[in-house]
Amino acid sequence: MGDTFTTRCRFVVLISGRGSNMQAIVNAIEQQGLPADVVAVIANKPDATGLQWAQDRGLTIHGLDHRNYASRQDFDNMLAELIDSYHPDYILLAGYMRVLTPEFVSHFPNSIVNIHPSLLPAFPGLKTHQQALNAGVQWHGCTVHFVTPVLDHGPIIAQGVVAVQADDNPDTLAARVLRVEHRMYADVTAWLAHGRVSLDTDQRVHVSGAANRSFLLTPQGVETTESIL
Repeated sequence: MGDTFTTRCRFVVLISGRGSNMQAIVNAIEQQGLPADVVAVIANKPDATGLQWAQDRGLTIHGLDHRNYASRQDFDNMLAELIDSYHPDYILLAGYMRVLTPEFVSHFPNSIVNIHPSLLPAFPGLKTHQQALNAGVQWHGCTVHFVTPVLDHGPIIAQGVVAVQADDNPDTLAARVLRVEHRMYADVTAWLAHGRVSLDTDQRVHVSGAANRSFLLTPQGVETTESIL
């Protein structure tokens, strides 16, 4: 990881629902002409609406129903086998609502990337927007990070922030955070595709050519903080 790819970077994307971040990833690859391909989109729910979108774009899809497996380990073993068949460089979690087993994570070291709707390490788990409102924070956001066996934990690749408004509810706050998610995940996809992301011996992320990896929602849209400071 972190090397310049001699061939096109291969992504497998995992989703559980509509996959709006998956759409942002695919659109970034197409619109920016990135040297990368989404070689498969896999959902743990066969009726996930994002699968139809992906199929309509000509992508290979799989609906692997987790309810058909006796245990989480059995499902993850089958999922790993399926992913291995595509030989991906990275596995991108885009609204994938399953906790991965430690064995699965260890099988793909430093290759699984997730986006979480909070400024980690704050508010891991579910209902992050309600957690933020309950805590009274003035800034909320999202984090793209490498996945480790610890839930919602791992080396941070990028973070995006939004201001919390006095009249926010979980839905309004989520909608603004999602705008940042889409822009940020697209940029991270480009960094990965160009082989610019690396981890040092302290498990800290470095992105060549990106001195600042933070994003901010402004009245003009989502911008890198580097561009406005």
